[in-house]
Amino acid sequence: MSNSIHAEVVVLGAGPGGYAAAFRAADLGKKVVLIDKDETLGGVCLNRGCIPSKALLHLARVKSESAEVKSFGLSFAEPEWDLDAVRKWKDERVVGRLTKGIASLAKVRKVQVVTGSGVFTSTNTIEVTQADGVTQVTFDDAIIAVGSHPTRIPGFPEDSRIMDSTSALQLDGIPKKLLIIGGGYIGLEMGTIYSAMGAEVTVVEFMPNLLPGADPDVVKPLEKRLKKEFTSIRTSTKVLGIDPQADHLAVSIEGANGKETLNVDKVLVAVGRRPNTHGSGFENIGLDIDKRGFIRVNQKRQTNIPHIYAIGDITGDPMLAHKATHEGKVAAEVIAGEPAAFDSTVIPAVIFTDPEIAWAGLTETQAKEQGIEYDKGVFPWSASGRALALGRTEGFSKALFEKETGKLIGMSIVGTNAGDLIAEAVLAIEMGADAQDIALIIHPHPSLSESVGNAAEIVAGSITDLFAPKK
Repeated sequence: MSNSIHAEVVVLGAGPGGYAAAFRAADLGKKVVLIDKDETLGGVCLNRGCIPSKALLHLARVKSESAEVKSFGLSFAEPEWDLDAVRKWKDERVVGRLTKGIASLAKVRKVQVVTGSGVFTSTNTIEVTQADGVTQVTFDDAIIAVGSHPTRIPGFPEDSRIMDSTSALQLDGIPKKLLIIGGGYIGLEMGTIYSAMGAEVTVVEFMPNLLPGADPDVVKPLEKRLKKEFTSIRTSTKVLGIDPQADHLAVSIEGANGKETLNVDKVLVAVGRRPNTHGSGFENIGLDIDKRGFIRVNQKRQTNIPHIYAIGDITGDPMLAHKATHEGKVAAEVIAGEPAAFDSTVIPAVIFTDPEIAWAGLTETQAKEQGIEYDKGVFPWSASGRALALGRTEGFSKALFEKETGKLIGMSIVGTNAGDLIAEAVLAIEMGADAQDIALIIHPHPSLSESVGNAAEIVAGSITDLFAPKK
């Protein structure tokens, strides 16, 4: 069966950026068609990525806390994992509830959802292959939001015991020994989950440090904690190959101690993501794509074909859901004739390990590399009443202020709920706040948010929770 429909705006891909673009365009009066290959909306982030992983990280944190509070005088029985119940909770009560909510929002906005694989056949047509035939969607404007996929390492064998982030989140049994290739945020988050579930976790990272994008001093508290939880963390180490055996995987690595072989039950490959450049017919319409596979766009998210826009992972780093959502709204508003552009000063990054790591603006490493002179305020959480009450004093908040202008140019936080705290820094940078502006804000006490104000007070010279000698 074949049919055709016309849309003023068609959105290809229903992840965080795609559905946000579709809903915003509909709110602005456009007739919208949203195309996605999956039956449920939400894309990788909601169905197979950020949301299920954060749900499992919550359970890992609860398990960890149940052991830690024993020294405070509160004891629990050893937690037991019921994987069937965990999967059901994750899939139905977390992911399922959100996907149903998005479907309802599409329906109430009269966004027409077409399920199937969409391919551009011309600059005004997408052909969608469905289970019962083909639907031809013609459009005035299009927004591409097809996302990315886990990077595969060439030469590795095909084996069900070699997982990517998607298959790892299915929790198809917990291996006794798990090797994670990649010490970035995906590897460390998944390692935290599997370690809490009882796996002996080893992390192998090619670079000298974990989380290469973050400042080394911010990573240290996390690394110290993970070294207690994981079996081993190997940096400056290369994986040479994987040899599948009947009862294990023999992984050859090379590091500071030379070559060796690790025998493990499963391997998780977590070495980044790549754009979904192929399979959507971009070559049929002459889209401008760079050598890494990203679609080139301008501030309005327009491609080299003015009525075709692109957002999210397919347009380049950082590959973050909140960036995609913002871009989706921009593209929809531009199409509707609004004076919109993607001109955000900063995009926050968060690593949802325990402790969490978050930063916005320039890291201290970047500031040094760029030759920017700055004043720095670092407030240790060992001086925070709230952190002491939580028994989590390993963290700190670090603020960087440009010497020339006095404005906040970067903040990094490591500690419990750092991902929530960083939002204040994002607002402060966007608003051009200086140390005095932030120091004069009355933060609630006792709270972890005080540490942001305290870091600014150190530079402003008004700190009372620490003794800072006069310069």
